Amino acid sequence: MKKTKEVIVIDHPLIQRDLTILRDKKTKPEIFRSVLHRISLCMAYESLRRLDVRSVPIETPLAKTKGISLKQEVVLVPILRAGLGMLQGFTDLLPESRVGHIGMFRNEETLQPVEYYCKLPENTSKAIVFILDPMLATGGSANLAITFLQKQRARNIALVSVVAALEGIRAVQKVHPQVPIFTCAVDSKLNEHGYIVPGLGDAGDRIFGTK
Repeated sequence: MKKTKEVIVIDHPLIQRDLTILRDKKTKPEIFRSVLHRISLCMAYESLRRLDVRSVPIETPLAKTKGISLKQEVVLVPILRAGLGMLQGFTDLLPESRVGHIGMFRNEETLQPVEYYCKLPENTSKAIVFILDPMLATGGSANLAITFLQKQRARNIALVSVVAALEGIRAVQKVHPQVPIFTCAVDSKLNEHGYIVPGLGDAGDRIFGTK
């Protein structure tokens, strides 16, 4: 795993293999969904390394010893709709997590995010909150989601995206430099329509087969 400033690039060979499948335009929606779940599970494992733990006494069948339990609550916030494709990978590891949802769509003329739904858990000030979105493109949706969470008094926020564009990373770091970004790849640019190049297309359409 490589770390550069606030961007953590998860470069495990299995993740990079699965990312190749996601990028391939021939990958069908049912395969895309299953591979996205698998890659999200691996990303969850890596991004959850930063959780604080505490020592707890236990007793095995043979002796008394000490183990650990998680000190922090985890809150998961997928950005609708594509973020739903990453949610199960995280809840498989942390089924006790609370889940919020933020719904946004992008204005195709201005490329700015438009929020249409926001339902977040209360009392997130002591939790670590993971925003889930397969694509970090312009950074507009990520910045808006972080702002919503901060209004709910969330203080410990991380962004998890399968693919990120340099423009999106810079946009988030400019507004929210304290938020770490976990990704599997940093792609070179955005095209004139605001899509990541080479990217993997519209993640929502590819997950749900809407194109």
